[in-house]
Amino acid sequence: MDRSILQRFDLTGGEMLLNMGPQHPSTHGVINFVIQADGEVMQKAVPEVGYLHRGMEKIAEGMTWAGFMPFTDRIDYLGAMFANQGYAMAVERLLGVEVPRRAEHLRVLACELNRIASHLIGLGSMALDLGASTPFTHAIREREAINDLTEELCGARLTYNYARVGGVSHDIPSGFDARVKRFLDRFLPFVDEFDRLITRNEIFVKRSASVAVITAAEAIAHGLAGPNLRASGVDWDLRRDEPYSVYPEMEFDVPLGRGERGVVGDCYDRFVVRVEEMRQSARIVRQALGGLPAGDIQAKVPRKIKPAPGSCYAAVESARGEMGFYVVSDGGPEPYRVKIRCGSFTAMTIIEHKSPGLMIADLVALFASLDVVAPEVDR
Repeated sequence: MDRSILQRFDLTGGEMLLNMGPQHPSTHGVINFVIQADGEVMQKAVPEVGYLHRGMEKIAEGMTWAGFMPFTDRIDYLGAMFANQGYAMAVERLLGVEVPRRAEHLRVLACELNRIASHLIGLGSMALDLGASTPFTHAIREREAINDLTEELCGARLTYNYARVGGVSHDIPSGFDARVKRFLDRFLPFVDEFDRLITRNEIFVKRSASVAVITAAEAIAHGLAGPNLRASGVDWDLRRDEPYSVYPEMEFDVPLGRGERGVVGDCYDRFVVRVEEMRQSARIVRQALGGLPAGDIQAKVPRKIKPAPGSCYAAVESARGEMGFYVVSDGGPEPYRVKIRCGSFTAMTIIEHKSPGLMIADLVALFASLDVVAPEVDR
């Protein structure tokens, strides 16, 4: 334990100081929580991060502009498509490159399939953490079907390396559109089944409804993003409000927390918002396929990329909210600086604020509902 963290606790009252992690199964990675508790009630829970730090931003300074692309997969291993696209967009803005429309459609198609796959893991693991094992196996089954599709598309099932500066690496194979549509035809009834199995389950509702309520003001103050922000009632989605790629051409709704079974912004709302987002992603995938134009999948980009000196920021709406890349060029073949913004890192900031008064078991529900991925926190 870091000694600096101990200084944040007042133990004069005789409370226990516990470590939950860094190998606790419900932390989904090497993250530790230092908990001050009076019996089962927490006085404070402080996240202790840094166990997974790999120096990704520093590594970028030693890679070529194009060579850093495979490393972006490792920022969020459950949402690698978004990291690929976000980094590519940043470099493209530096270069002034316009991506072909077919490539933009393929990026949207790939990202929305990835969003569904990521949410399936987040929802299934939250149910598992709260004691329900069956929904996780159902979610994994559907995610494997998406993995089969992405393997067809780019040869990879997890770390895709699909985007390229100026486009994408592969076009869709023959019959791919029909196979995606068949998956969606089966997947949407599954979401209804998933709702009956766990979303409306009485025990699950009691474990998550009105637990760890995050108000809209708190969500904004702590920089929450994506489903965690929208579950608190904040109507903000980069795909609609700061549009990029071909999202302005797509019709979709932005699900918000409604306090359906408890209070707006509780753990249950964060779960339900992700369930509904899967349905909306399925809508977008159908539109991306239906409007797929003919043409190139890659713009003409110099073999050795050397953007003019300058900087820019590009962000995408990943499965965990805004994922942004701030890149700086000094005119050389390698980035001078790459700074990455991730939704998981900002989500960790709310935990210490919301933990007082919660049961230790409720920390599991809170953390699972935030859908944090450890590599995004440490990078």
